Amino acid sequence: MHPHMKLTAITLDCPDPLVLAAFYQQATGLEPHPESDADFAGLSRDGGIVIGFQRVDDYRPPRWPERTVPQQFHLDFAVEDLDAAETRLLELGAGKPEHQPGGDGWRVLTDPAGHPFCLVRS
Repeated sequence: MHPHMKLTAITLDCPDPLVLAAFYQQATGLEPHPESDADFAGLSRDGGIVIGFQRVDDYRPPRWPERTVPQQFHLDFAVEDLDAAETRLLELGAGKPEHQPGGDGWRVLTDPAGHPFCLVRS
């Protein structure tokens, strides 16, 4: 029998937790965790899952699509308008890799710390 487990947080390594939390707060509207600081910052809404950001010395960002530093994981965000969401996120500091395998169905962007994430049509 498998134990009942509830996923409560996803944590990303990064060089500056407060900067990355601010990016995702502006992108998602999630609220800052009240105990966020320079070593760990978190975002959540109404007791839902926490997206955490933890400081790592000598952080090396993923290199997507190359595999010299693997992406390790990525987040997917459903959006109604891919173009509008992409434009807004680029204004917030996201990057857009040249390699875009999703065609018209989805886009790959990178957050300010280099983590790839996808925008998918909802």
